[in-house]
Amino acid sequence: MDSIEIGLWVTGGMLVMVLLGMRVAFAAALTGLVGLVWIFWAKKGYAPDQFDWALTVAVKTAGQVPHGKVASQALSLIPTFILIGYLAYYAGLTRALFEAAKRWIAWVPGGLAVSTVFATAGFAAVSGASVATAAVFARVAIPEMLKIGYDKRFAAGVVAAGGTLASLIPPSAILVIYAIIVEQDVGKLLLAGFIPGAFSAVIYGLLIIGLALTIKGFGPPVRGFTWKQRFASLPPALPIVAVVVIIIFFVYNPFGGDAWGTPTEGGAIGAFIVFVMAVARGMRWAEFKDAIVETARLSAMIFTIIWGVLIYVRFLGFADLPHAFANWITSLHYSPMLILVCILLAYAVLGMFMDAIGMLLLTLPVVYPAVMALNGGEMVSAADSTFGMSGPMCAIWFGILVVKMAEFCLITPPIGLNCFVVAGVRDDLSVQDVFRGVTPFFIADAVTIALLVAFPSIVLWLPSLA
Repeated sequence: MDSIEIGLWVTGGMLVMVLLGMRVAFAAALTGLVGLVWIFWAKKGYAPDQFDWALTVAVKTAGQVPHGKVASQALSLIPTFILIGYLAYYAGLTRALFEAAKRWIAWVPGGLAVSTVFATAGFAAVSGASVATAAVFARVAIPEMLKIGYDKRFAAGVVAAGGTLASLIPPSAILVIYAIIVEQDVGKLLLAGFIPGAFSAVIYGLLIIGLALTIKGFGPPVRGFTWKQRFASLPPALPIVAVVVIIIFFVYNPFGGDAWGTPTEGGAIGAFIVFVMAVARGMRWAEFKDAIVETARLSAMIFTIIWGVLIYVRFLGFADLPHAFANWITSLHYSPMLILVCILLAYAVLGMFMDAIGMLLLTLPVVYPAVMALNGGEMVSAADSTFGMSGPMCAIWFGILVVKMAEFCLITPPIGLNCFVVAGVRDDLSVQDVFRGVTPFFIADAVTIALLVAFPSIVLWLPSLA
């Protein structure tokens, strides 16, 4: 049995474990270790006296992964981005943002739901975690929508879907993870997420307005706010804008020249500024402790998935499966664009059974080289490429598409994480209620993905300026 066959058998075993309910991190780490032992033992002809040697080498190889990869400076962005979101909540910035959106937008049909979507988009700009965004707005926005007669399932669906915007709008933990895996510029990827993230929010808003215009009594508008009240709502929400601007300036200097700092430094300064705001607004010790504990829990979960999957990725390298898959993809006699669409559809199916971060970590080491090969290689110029963009630009474009698919997976049954979070926060909602409520947003996501595929400039315009 050659290394490719071993890779396929081990990968199949891992998928079975995941489908049976084992956590992705542990399934990937276990099968990765078993695969390494199998590969090394196979190289010695399965000699009985060589099994101990193969086991020792495999354990040493796997043991180098957690610290060697997770200690990356770029990954330090993840806890700082998550901390910004929780501190912003305890500083009262979340409610201020929602109130401003309500006073300015709620007059349109379905206005309170549209306000929720844009408020979640604004909060996403200071929080890198979709789960945190969904949890925060489940407390803030759902009660407001229920007061004026929204169906509780749709109200929950709005929050769950709106929370997914944190996956694209920087600072985004998933975009950072993608950049680490494919070894691309973190700053350019974060920049690339702004316009598609805002675009997704607009599509969600248009969907809600369309439903409100079509279905009688679906989402009554909220009127009665004076211009004075509207302008009065802006100053309390401005700190979020300030934090976003600071992070952008550190990632990309709009005035030209070198950036003022790294994304890691921008995230740390953003977290410090929000901390000062929270203290100034009267954040108590208990609230600060809750923010730190929640940040630690979510960061630990993400880092555990990363190191577990990276052991499996190390095995894939020894099995040479990514190279073999790339060769197979490029040998297919179909349009490269059709193949890309099929890959995205495969992500939609995988997302029904795996969490977003685990899915990307497991698949990208194999899928990314294949997509780059379809385009003509990582170093190809725009003139010679298949998709009409250079290798680095194709990596950014594909990254946004994949992360958008990961957003989609956060609300798809049976394990859409955002839906479980919203149901967990609200005692009056079941998970089934939330899944029913997010159903219309599948259409909006499909439209958004189709437009991002058809018009890559939506993604690439901003990073092309950097």
